[in-house]
Amino acid sequence: MKIRPFQPADEDTVIGLWQACGLTRPWNDPHRDIQRKLGEQPELFLVAVEGETLIGTAMVGFDGHRGWVYYLAVSPQHRRLSLGRALMQEAERLLTERGCPKINLLVRSSNTEVLAFYDKLGYTRDDVVSLGRRLIHDH
Repeated sequence: MKIRPFQPADEDTVIGLWQACGLTRPWNDPHRDIQRKLGEQPELFLVAVEGETLIGTAMVGFDGHRGWVYYLAVSPQHRRLSLGRALMQEAERLLTERGCPKINLLVRSSNTEVLAFYDKLGYTRDDVVSLGRRLIHDH
């Protein structure tokens, strides 16, 4: 397995992977999410490939204060092979290189399998409430 930056030719496969992993939502256009990421730190949009097959993604960002990871996804057929761990290790390495002191990510509270995955990686739950307000409506 190799981890490399996203390439435009990956777009349809990436979106198919996100859909297979249940990461897409009707209010977020994944094509627009990708285009937005390509405008900001595109080198931090990671894909995992095995040969020519795209099997994982991680959309990483650093705002100068905190690092963030979105769209961590591993193909259902390739799970339990430490690919998610490898993507997170690469995200942490790239953020550390940039001087990032802390990484944050959001997980739906009902997603117990993913919460257990991050627990195993040493992530802890912060005592915070995530708030949001949509500024641009995709749909």
